[in-house]
Amino acid sequence: MKENVLVREEGLRGSTLSAYFELTKPRITLMVVLTALVGYFMGSGPVFSLLHLFHTLLGTAMVAGGASVLNQVVEREADARMVRTQRRAIPSGRISPEHGRLFGSILGLGGILDIAVFINAATALLAAATFALYVFVYTPLKRKTSLNTLVGAIPGALPPVGGWAAASGHVPLAAWTLFLIVYLWQIPHFLALAWLLREDYVRGGFRMLTVGDTRGVVTGRHIAFSALALLPVSLAPSIIGLSGTTYFFGALLLSAAYAAVSLWAAERLTSVRARWLFLASVIYLPALIAVMLIDRLPV
Repeated sequence: MKENVLVREEGLRGSTLSAYFELTKPRITLMVVLTALVGYFMGSGPVFSLLHLFHTLLGTAMVAGGASVLNQVVEREADARMVRTQRRAIPSGRISPEHGRLFGSILGLGGILDIAVFINAATALLAAATFALYVFVYTPLKRKTSLNTLVGAIPGALPPVGGWAAASGHVPLAAWTLFLIVYLWQIPHFLALAWLLREDYVRGGFRMLTVGDTRGVVTGRHIAFSALALLPVSLAPSIIGLSGTTYFFGALLLSAAYAAVSLWAAERLTSVRARWLFLASVIYLPALIAVMLIDRLPV
């Protein structure tokens, strides 16, 4: 009998820990950490401290995870109405809103504090701006304007700038080329997903661009413009001397392919084409980051 009780208690603790981990949106947090990592490597010299890098990535992950948690606290009622999100930890009742709010606040503020103490003030300021923009600007805008994605892409594109600031202590113009690359990449990525989930967003009461765009014309224009703008912007690191020829030709190939898929999807937006575009976007950014880091390796 005691053994059965212990098993149930262990299972409950395990499921609770899993629910808290789920709240941090680990896949999104991992992508944020990866973009911060590339910013750190691009902004650092040939020698750097592993402990310094560890605190940069730890603080970044905590801020990203905390922002995701608080986003779900605010949107818990909408999430409960949406098929895709109704099983999340808060709407399903596995985590209370109060505990979620405390957890998200500790993560976010703890991450900013970690960066402020172990890294530098510039990076901490960027982390605080990322956190505030996501939680207090982007999240409420999802109910107010269909252009919320354009705003939400800003905090999504700041981590590589933060990584650069952590490595060098300042934010030169070159760091903002990374910001533009990630910013423009996000538009087709998120709009493809928003097109696939547009009915769910209606149930949730979110004013996504795809909700009122029944034929996908306006959504398609945003997708096409962003993908075409990304093509020259992605080559900027080589043009300004930040990267070499390996990156230039790799970025040209990847960005041209991403633009081609985006234009194909934008021409006549359907669920099938949106899925292909979303898949292409998921492949594109990690591949571009890999090429950038490979180009950075000493010959």
